[in-house]
Amino acid sequence: MSERIPMTQVGYNKIRAEVECFENEEMPKIEKRIAAARAEGDLSENAEYHGARESQGMLQAKINLLKDKLSRADIIDTSNLPRDQVAFSARVVVKDLDFDDEETFILVGAGEEDYDEGRILVTSPLAQGLLGKKLGDKVKIDVPAGTMNFEILEINFDG
Repeated sequence: MSERIPMTQVGYNKIRAEVECFENEEMPKIEKRIAAARAEGDLSENAEYHGARESQGMLQAKINLLKDKLSRADIIDTSNLPRDQVAFSARVVVKDLDFDDEETFILVGAGEEDYDEGRILVTSPLAQGLLGKKLGDKVKIDVPAGTMNFEILEINFDG
């Protein structure tokens, strides 16, 4: 898994802050829970101890995953990207040709995704199908749920 992960400096900083919070705030809380449970004696039947150890393992796995993303980060300078086609950080308004409605997507990097707000990962199948398309283009995109048919109505980079 040495594939680079595109992201902006903002996304990188957000993930870095999350790692620091987990390491410096959440992990010490769990370690205190483990110490308190250990002080109760017999660990073989101590549910609090086992629960805290499980929480510690899951948090450490999340920290490791985020650190891996940071180590593979490819910080994108959006000022050098073409403005006449769909690219990283573009806000794209499309017409869904199957349902005759409009949708807006913003192509973002790791740490900035918010699917409820239409902020989709640039590495997702949907975003990959939109990349490089121009105003007025009609595009068919294969996604896990089937094929989506769009027409590009608007492309801008105002965030």
